[in-house]
Amino acid sequence: MQDQYMEYARLAADAAEDKKARDVVILDIRGLSVIADYFVICSANSRTQVQAIADGVRDKLEERGLRCRGMEGKDEAKWILIDFGDVVIHVFTEEERDFFNIERLWGDAPRLSVSV
Repeated sequence: MQDQYMEYARLAADAAEDKKARDVVILDIRGLSVIADYFVICSANSRTQVQAIADGVRDKLEERGLRCRGMEGKDEAKWILIDFGDVVIHVFTEEERDFFNIERLWGDAPRLSVSV
């Protein structure tokens, strides 16, 4: 099952890249957190693009039969969090990503290749 979650994280990353997301990163947070197994983190140039990336990722994963448990931040669109349980996607504006610096907070998490 674990490989399946990694596949879903990569699918989310690919969907983000399809919408021209920048600096897409997958963090393997298994063993570091009970929140999820993988974080997918990416940036966008504008709030409109943040929304488009979030919608594209959600749609792509739902096409695969996954259920979105929640989406936070869509109205303000500076940081949208999409919760698919074991895979959580963070879509930021560049400024918000620099400010919150999730990669530093989860610095012990291995980074995975976005492509298979």
